[in-house]
Parts: sequence; structure tokens; C-alpha cells
Amino acid sequence: MTEPTPDPGQWPLWEVFTQPKPGAPHEHAGSVHAPDAELALQNARDVYTRRGEAVSIWVVPSAAITASSPSDAGPFFEPGNDTPYRHPQFYKVPRGVRVF
Repeated sequence: MTEPTPDPGQWPLWEVFTQPKPGAPHEHAGSVHAPDAELALQNARDVYTRRGEAVSIWVVPSAAITASSPSDAGPFFEPGNDTPYRHPQFYKVPRGVRVF
């Protein structure tokens, strides 16, 4: 994968993750542009938590994220399909346990 070259006149892109309540997982909320992490955090707060619906915010430089490609879905995830113990059908349900 090649990374896109950023526009020299544009601030770096940051991905924003918010935590809606204590103990809940952080969820991707969107993106903001900012020159540094501190301003990215402030911009994220202003844009994604206007009504106080988050208790925590993470900002991550987009360039630091490595992701799989949808076109790689078959070959990339296939090794996990070869291991039957990862699927619930592999396990036998003990007697007396209710199955939903």
C-alpha cells in the first residue's frame, strides 16, 4: 500500500475515537485536521463532544494507522478459517446448559 502524499498547505489528519461512558470501548467518531496532538484533541472535543456525550477522547495521526484492504479480505483472513476451534460449532455443549 502506498500512502497518499499530504498537501503541503494542509495540516495532518487525525482520527478521533470517543468513549461514550466509563468502561465502554472507544469508537471511531471521525477525523480532524490539526498541526499537533494538543490542537487535534481540542478540535476533536469541539467537533465530536458538543453535548457532553463522551467521557474520553483519543486522537491518533492517520499516518500511524495501518489497515487491511477490502480486496485482501479473502487471503488475509483465510488462515483463521482453517482453525475450527475458533468457531462455536467445534465445542460440545455440556448437558444441562441452555443453548440460545
